[in-house]
Amino acid sequence: MIKRVVLLVLDGVGVGEAPDAARYGDLGSNTIGNLARVQRGLFLPHLAALGLGNIVPINGVEPADKPLGCFGKMREGSMGKDTTTGHWELTGIILEEPFPTYPDGFPNEVIEAIEMQSGRKTIGNKTASGTEILKELGEQHKRTGYPIIYTSADSVLQIAAHEDVIPVEELYRICEIARGVCSGKHAVGRIIARPFVGEGNNYIRTLDRKDFSLVPPFKTTLDLMTEQGLTVWAVGKIEDVFANRGITKSNHTKDNRSGMQFTTDLLHEDFQGLVFTNLVDFDSKYGHRNDPAGFAQALAEFDAMLPAMLKGLTKQDMLIIVADHGCDPTTPGSDHTREYVPLLVYGPALKAGIDLGVRQSFADVGATLTEIFGLPQTDKGASFWAEVYDASC
Repeated sequence: MIKRVVLLVLDGVGVGEAPDAARYGDLGSNTIGNLARVQRGLFLPHLAALGLGNIVPINGVEPADKPLGCFGKMREGSMGKDTTTGHWELTGIILEEPFPTYPDGFPNEVIEAIEMQSGRKTIGNKTASGTEILKELGEQHKRTGYPIIYTSADSVLQIAAHEDVIPVEELYRICEIARGVCSGKHAVGRIIARPFVGEGNNYIRTLDRKDFSLVPPFKTTLDLMTEQGLTVWAVGKIEDVFANRGITKSNHTKDNRSGMQFTTDLLHEDFQGLVFTNLVDFDSKYGHRNDPAGFAQALAEFDAMLPAMLKGLTKQDMLIIVADHGCDPTTPGSDHTREYVPLLVYGPALKAGIDLGVRQSFADVGATLTEIFGLPQTDKGASFWAEVYDASC
C-alpha cells in the first residue's frame, strides 16, 4: 500500500476554460493551451510521458500512446478562482460563497482601522499590478514612509513597503493587523506582505513575501492526517494558505527550483504521510505579469527536474500533479482565470494509462488521500483511488 503521497501544485497552470468561465469574464482562457499556441509549441517530454498531452490538446505535447501515469482534469466546485479557494478545495473544503473582492478599493472603515491600529497612514487603495503600483507610488512611499495598499480581481489585500523604509518584520506586523481588521463581511482570502528593494523607480519585489490567510472554517484533509499521527510536510507557501493548521513540518521555499529540490530530497527520508508542495513561479512571476515566454521556460525547467523526483519514488509512493486555478498570460488583464486544472497521478505500484476523466471537484484529491490513509470519510469529493490502485502490486 501507499505510505507517502507527494502533492505538487503547479500554481496557475490551468488546462482550459471552465463551464462557468463567462461568469468570471474568462471566456477563452486556457493557460497551457494558449501558452503553447503563442510560443509555437512547448517541449515538456517528461510531463508528456506522464500523460499531460492526453488531457487536452497542447501544441508540442503529443498524447502518449502508453502514458506512464493516469490523467484527467478537475473542475472547481467552489465559487471563486483564488489561491486559498483552490488549495482548500484540494483538501475537502468547497466554498458556496466566494471571498469578497474590492475592484474599487477597500472601504474607509477598513483603511482607517488599519491606519489607526498600525499607527501609519497608507497610500494606494486601488486595484493594480504589483509591479506597476511600485512604479507609480514607490517614490511617494519612500518620501512619506506610508505603506502601499492595493488589491486585484482576487480576494486579496496586499501591502507593499521598501525594506529600507519599513523593515520586513514591521511590514509583517502591519499585515497581521490587516488580517484582524479584514474579518466578517470583509474577510478577504489573503493579506499579502510585499517587501521590495531598489532605487529610482527600479524596484524589485524580494523573496520575503508572506501570506496571511484565513483559518479554514472546517477540518481539512491535513487536519485529519495530523490527528492520526501522520506527517504533513508543507513546502512553499502551503503553510501560509492553511494558516499553519494541519501541518507538522514546513519549509517556506522561495521559488520553483528550491521547492522541487527540497521535495525530491524528502523522498530520501522515512515517514508516513503527505508532502504538499506549491510551485509559485508560474503564477507570480509569469502569469500575473503576462509573460508567456517566461511561463514556458518555467514549465520547461520544471519538466527537466521531474526525472530526479520520479527516480526517488518507491512502490510505496504516489505522485499527484495538479493546479489551483488558471493564470493565462495571453489574455487581457493579469488576474487568475477560471479553468479546469490538470490531474496527473503516478506511482511505481499504480496503474498506468487510466483516463480519470473530468472530475467534478478538486476535493477528489482530498477524498483519495482519506481513502489511502484510512481517515474518516467526508461527503466532499469522490476518491479515484480504486481507479489507479493496482492490487497485483
